[in-house]
Amino acid sequence: MSQILKTRYALPMAHPLARIIEQLKREPSRTGSIVITVFGDAIVPRGGSVWLGTLLKFFETLDIDNGVVRTAMSRLASDGWLERNKIGRNSFYRLVKKGRQTFDAATKHIYDPPAPDWTGRFELLLIGAAEDRDACRDALKNAGFGSPLPGVWIAPSGVPVPEEAARAIRLEVSAEDDSGRRLLRESWPLDRTADAYLKFMKIFEPLRGWIDRREMLSDIDAFTARILLIHHYRRVVLRDPLLPTALLPGDWPGRAARRLCGEIYRGVLPASEQWLDRNASNEKGPLPAAGPDLARRFIEV
Repeated sequence: MSQILKTRYALPMAHPLARIIEQLKREPSRTGSIVITVFGDAIVPRGGSVWLGTLLKFFETLDIDNGVVRTAMSRLASDGWLERNKIGRNSFYRLVKKGRQTFDAATKHIYDPPAPDWTGRFELLLIGAAEDRDACRDALKNAGFGSPLPGVWIAPSGVPVPEEAARAIRLEVSAEDDSGRRLLRESWPLDRTADAYLKFMKIFEPLRGWIDRREMLSDIDAFTARILLIHHYRRVVLRDPLLPTALLPGDWPGRAARRLCGEIYRGVLPASEQWLDRNASNEKGPLPAAGPDLARRFIEV
């Protein structure tokens, strides 16, 4: 275990952030996924490019070895998510077009409030060739579409259709009768999504209590909490179609999970931005300030 983690969490499991990090360690390695979370949540709003040393400093907090992070960065670059700009001995990374498009679509799904109105209609996509289905699968899932049958995808009308599915046959259908509701039940694993929301709340509820009691969080603690919060939340919410309230169970946990996530996020945002101000840099020096959209995240309208 790194000296940083030993020093900061000397009392095992006493600090709620320590519990969250311990939970992370019990999961399969997700370093690359956390890197993408860091970029989408914290780096893109501040210009999009960051020095590798900034990332290494953050990952020390999670007790993740520098070599593991470097390997993850190389793999993400090879897979077309990141591009590297090397100046002297320093490496700087930014999301390429593929990564930006994915996060532009995901940003609304994660941070914006649900649409207040629903037309009662659904978008139905029909995708023919098997190879097209494979290419579209992840993009459609991340956009909130469900699939009751191979090649058939459905989402509430108004959900943007990702570029990968631009050639699909598009229809509008109603879900107001029994057959329509059955189509919805078979399109999304809502029971699994509900369980994932409940697990998320169990993990992060102690951190909300810590913040509510105004317990001290250092800048690096706040940034770590922010990234792990979104890392966990996006893994659930991006698989949630965000169905209209009329089509969800009365005790649907997604609403409570969003409130919890928003309260923690707003609670740690100022201090986490201070950590970036003091520690993060790009090719030109300290990262530029974030735009106004950052302050509007998780604000209900």
